[in-house]
Amino acid sequence: MNAESPAQDEHYLRVFKRKFRDWRGARPFWAGLLVLLGGVPIMYFPYYSLQIGHLTMAMSTTAGAGSLIIGVLLVVLGISLWFQKHVRTFAGTAAILLALVSLPVSNFGGFLIGFLLAMVGGALAIAWAPGVPESKYGDPAKPESAAAPVAAEADGADADADAVAEPSASNELNEPYEPNDLSGTSPVNGANGRHSAG
Repeated sequence: MNAESPAQDEHYLRVFKRKFRDWRGARPFWAGLLVLLGGVPIMYFPYYSLQIGHLTMAMSTTAGAGSLIIGVLLVVLGISLWFQKHVRTFAGTAAILLALVSLPVSNFGGFLIGFLLAMVGGALAIAWAPGVPESKYGDPAKPESAAAPVAAEADGADADADAVAEPSASNELNEPYEPNDLSGTSPVNGANGRHSAG
């Protein structure tokens, strides 16, 4: 059998496709793609000249440099949405503002093509949020501390309401309980803000 068989190529393609899907799912991929594609017509049309026979039609504006800067910034914002997902709110807001500025500066935002792509991409970037990992009890909406008393009740453990509401003294790894609330005003530790100075 040949080492270059189609079955092996298909396997590598499948692995690449799965890894790309995982990479794409962990970031605002489509938002970055739309913002990047929105920058291309904004920076291209002012420098484009259409030739019909001996007639040359130039679509350049007086603000050609402004169009180029807006387009390049949109492309950079699109790429940064792929590789720096923590700047998604800033990049989305900046993409929307640059798309709005491109209307008067760059042939109505690249004849509305680049404007619409950048606006939709910026909105998608602002709206994107990383996924919540599934808890060990299967419900991603409930954190583990809220799901643990439900699991204890399902096993038939008889406890009064106060014991179920109180967090356990240790978890499954025998580590001491540490509350997630770092404000110091949690009802669990008895300091709900009534006795605090300030």
